[in-house]
Amino acid sequence: MVEGASFRTVEGRATAEIVEKKSHFIGQIAHVETEEEALAFLTEIRAQHRMARHNVYAYVLRGQGAEGGATGRVRYSDDGEPAKTAGMPTLEAIQHAGLADVAVVVTRYFGGILLGTGGLVRAYTAATQAAIEAARVVVVSQCVEVVAEVPYALYEQTVRLAEASGARVMGADFGAEVLVTLRLLDGTQDPLVAALTELTRGQSELLVSAPFEAAF
Repeated sequence: MVEGASFRTVEGRATAEIVEKKSHFIGQIAHVETEEEALAFLTEIRAQHRMARHNVYAYVLRGQGAEGGATGRVRYSDDGEPAKTAGMPTLEAIQHAGLADVAVVVTRYFGGILLGTGGLVRAYTAATQAAIEAARVVVVSQCVEVVAEVPYALYEQTVRLAEASGARVMGADFGAEVLVTLRLLDGTQDPLVAALTELTRGQSELLVSAPFEAAF
């Protein structure tokens, strides 16, 4: 993935559980930004479920090397399950959802009934999909924030201009005047800045942040 491009990820963490022929599969997903964070998440889940038969994992990170191609670093482990029946389906479910900067750990408590290779693939896929469905998926883009101090009489017009420009009002501090913080996609700020300058007749100071990645 090109650095700075929009991408889909999850906020925070989520957990979901499925049962397949008495085996319990607990899927847990987390937003991670480095391999260290992904491995720390795995270590935490392993500690929580140290009695489980398997703690299968997969993670997809952006821009950390060429090994993972366009999505950066990609890793998975079957953790003792037959080859390509657990870690690979978990990874493929992440990729099918179009997610990056995420780690998934699927814990299996064996129920005494063998599932076979096909059953394992379906179960690990379903557990990962369930965790993804339980999570809040967001689109992260390259953004900027525009901070404008406007008179109370121009506040509603400022909000309307922001909405017409595709910006989001992130906050408003009502003091002597209103300090409005607006977030919009990087590259789309110039028309809004021009419109706000015209609205305030150049009397209000406008501050534009450096570009940063954020949910938008």
